[in-house]
Amino acid sequence: MSELTFDTLMDDGNYQGSERARLENQVILDELERKKKARNLAVPTDDNKVKARLREMGEPITLFGERPPDRRDRLIYVLSQINAARGDDAMHVDEETSEDESDEEVEEFYTPGSLELLEARRSIAEYSLPRAQKRIAQQRLDSKMPLGRIIDIRKKVFAEVKSFANLGSQIGDERPISLVRFSPNSKFLATASWAGNVKLWNMPDCTPVRTYRGHTDRVGGVAWHPQATLSQSEDAVNMVSGAADQSINLWSLNSETPLATMKGHADRVARVAFHPSGKYVASASFDTTWRLWDVATTKELQLQEGHSKEVFSVEFQNDGALCASGGLDAIGRAWDLRTGRTAMVLDGHVQAIFSIAFSPNGYQIATGSGDDTIRIWDMRSLKALYTIPAHLSNVSDVRFFYADELPPNYSPEITMNGTEESSPDTKPSDPEKPLEEWKYRSGLYFASGGYDGLVKLWSADDWQCLRTLPTDGNKVMSVDLSHDGKMLASGTYTRNFQIFTPGGS
Repeated sequence: MSELTFDTLMDDGNYQGSERARLENQVILDELERKKKARNLAVPTDDNKVKARLREMGEPITLFGERPPDRRDRLIYVLSQINAARGDDAMHVDEETSEDESDEEVEEFYTPGSLELLEARRSIAEYSLPRAQKRIAQQRLDSKMPLGRIIDIRKKVFAEVKSFANLGSQIGDERPISLVRFSPNSKFLATASWAGNVKLWNMPDCTPVRTYRGHTDRVGGVAWHPQATLSQSEDAVNMVSGAADQSINLWSLNSETPLATMKGHADRVARVAFHPSGKYVASASFDTTWRLWDVATTKELQLQEGHSKEVFSVEFQNDGALCASGGLDAIGRAWDLRTGRTAMVLDGHVQAIFSIAFSPNGYQIATGSGDDTIRIWDMRSLKALYTIPAHLSNVSDVRFFYADELPPNYSPEITMNGTEESSPDTKPSDPEKPLEEWKYRSGLYFASGGYDGLVKLWSADDWQCLRTLPTDGNKVMSVDLSHDGKMLASGTYTRNFQIFTPGGS
């Protein structure tokens, strides 16, 4: 009898324990389901509409220190809680209401543009289509390359990349170096700093050339005109910079004062980028927008919304047809400049996107995030291809290697009738091998910098780490690769910038 009683008590205990575990699991599953449905809720992005909706539900329209993005997140949370309490039927009703609001949002999003923007879109289309055609033709040639030749090129290029070593370090300014960018001819390095300066340095000697003063607050972005130091006049626009003073400055190479200042942003300008045509500039700002500017007229052509929080990074595709933006809302977007529509949403990071870069192949995008990863996105399949656990702290910058039109020291001998000279020991096609290798090399690897103080070089076909380079700073703010493939630069929080070269010499 006692044994039966003992078994019964044990059964009761097990039953109570399993029931408690089941209830706890159900609570967890309900919360996960609520969060999943919350992500699918469409709520207005207009702050006044968000406040009005909160007021309707009896919630405070604002909390102390609450920003508009935080208020929108609170509205989503409150709606999801109400829907969870009412059940699925109520969820469907709210979803229908949200869909109506979403329709209104779309109507507000596509607003009439100016005639200048229409002309710019036509110009961009005319510029980008031949470049895309040329790129695709080159990719078709690359696809026909023998596998043995590809393996040989990869071995040679990656052996060189793995030999990168520190050439030297230079104090760049009085405050952290926020950005480093090589000139198109690879003979100069532009550095932006939180001191409000943009400086120009000779490479690889690291001797100062000029200091550009025109900003009154931290400079976050600097970019070169595509033809600067090549065919562009030194007196014309050669650089652009953006700063926390909400202004965007255009610079020549001869003057320390800006040629023009473009204003319109309502908050800090984080990054800037030159369109490959050199006619337009994009700027990313903490006012949750990025904007397109006409360089010739210095007019704002387009104010683009679409992020719920600050926009930190912006970059153009090399064809010139697309622009990508990344924000502190952990979302990236690829935009078709010819139509103004979103071409792809880069949704996968769980922390802010600090850097965004197009591969030279035109259809892959790399994003560096505060979740310490780099994600590779494919615009053909509209999804993420690979996630790289890149750094131990924020990935601050990602830069693909873009090769020059011709490899360094490339000068095939030409006869009087325009054909290549050949000797008994040299085949006529030999001079084309370095050119073939150089064109294939473009986009074959990329560099990243992180707040763990490291610079890393990665293969862009199998996403493996090729080289890890320590710096003399605890945070790497920016990295860049020269177009001749001979230098890698990094800017650090400790006011220095470093130069790395193959073999360190």
